[in-house]
Amino acid sequence: MTGINGIMKENVVALVESREHYIGTLKCLSLYSRYIRRKIQSSTSILIKPNFVSTYRELAATPLETVKAILDYISKFHDREIIIAESPAIGSFDNGLKNFGYIQLRNQYNVEFIDLDEDDYEKFTVWDRNLNRRISVRVAKTILESDFIISPVRPKTHDIVIVTLSIKNVVMGAIQKGYKTLMHQGYKAININIAYLATYLTPSLSVIDGCVGMEGNGPVGGTPINSSFVLIGDNATTTDSFTSTLMGFDPYDIGYLYYLWKLGKGEIYTSNVLVVGEENWRRFIKKYRPHTTFRSQLDWRLDPKVEERILYEIKEEINTR
Repeated sequence: MTGINGIMKENVVALVESREHYIGTLKCLSLYSRYIRRKIQSSTSILIKPNFVSTYRELAATPLETVKAILDYISKFHDREIIIAESPAIGSFDNGLKNFGYIQLRNQYNVEFIDLDEDDYEKFTVWDRNLNRRISVRVAKTILESDFIISPVRPKTHDIVIVTLSIKNVVMGAIQKGYKTLMHQGYKAININIAYLATYLTPSLSVIDGCVGMEGNGPVGGTPINSSFVLIGDNATTTDSFTSTLMGFDPYDIGYLYYLWKLGKGEIYTSNVLVVGEENWRRFIKKYRPHTTFRSQLDWRLDPKVEERILYEIKEEINTR
C-alpha cells in the first residue's frame, strides 16, 4: 500500500529535534500518532522492551523518561495493563529496575514487570560459525505472544554488529540467559541469526531516543554523544536503517539490516523513506566514532551462493507460518 508520493506507508518515520528525553519522545509520538494510534487501541497485549544490556551503566540503558513519555502517550486511549519486560546481558532485571528508577513506574502506571529469564520459552534453531543450522536457543514466550511490541533505545555503536538499535534490542533481549552467547558465532552467523529471529520478534514501534547516544566501544563501554533527535517508526528495519544513516553508517554495511531488507522486511535506502517533522533531516547526521573492531565487523558478508541458500531457507519458513 502506498502513501504520499508513492512511498510505502510502512516506510514513514517521524523525526524531531530534542535534547530532552521526555519532551522529545512525547512530541515525536504525537507527530506519528496517525500511523499507530489505531493499532495501539486494538492491541490486547502491549509490551515495552527497554534496553538494559548492563544494569550498572545508565548510558547503556534506555532512559526512564523515554518510557514515561511512551506510557503517558498510550494511556490517553489504552487503559489495559502494559508489560515492561527485559533479560539483561549483565546484571539482573530487578537491579535494572532499581538502578535506573523504573521501579517507580509500578506506582504511577498500570504496568507489570516481567523478567524474561523466568518466563516460559520456545526453542529456535540458529546457525553456528560454520553456517550449519544446529544451535538451539530459548526465546521468551511473553514477547512472542505480544500483540504490540515497543522498543525504545538509545542509538549505540556495537562490538560485533556495528550498531545496536530497536531490532537487536528485542531479539537479544528475548533470548534467555545462558543462551545469548550461543548467538555469537562469529560476524557472519550472528547477523544471519539476528535477522532470522527478527522475523518472529520485530518491534511494532521503534522509538530511537537520540538525545544522547553512545559512540566508540559500545554497547556498554562507549562514550556519550549528543545527537539531539528522537526518531520513531512502525517498520523496525526502516527505522533502524534510517537511524544508522544519522549515525554516519551505511545500513548496507550492517549485516542484519541488509538481510532483513533482502527478506522484504523494510527499507534501507533513505531516498525511499518519508520523513514527517524535520524536513531537513540530513542536518542531524552526526558521525559516531565506531567501535575499535569496526573493520573486522565488516567481515559478515557471505559467499553469494551461501547467502542465497540461507535466505531461501528463511523465506520458506516464513511462508509456512
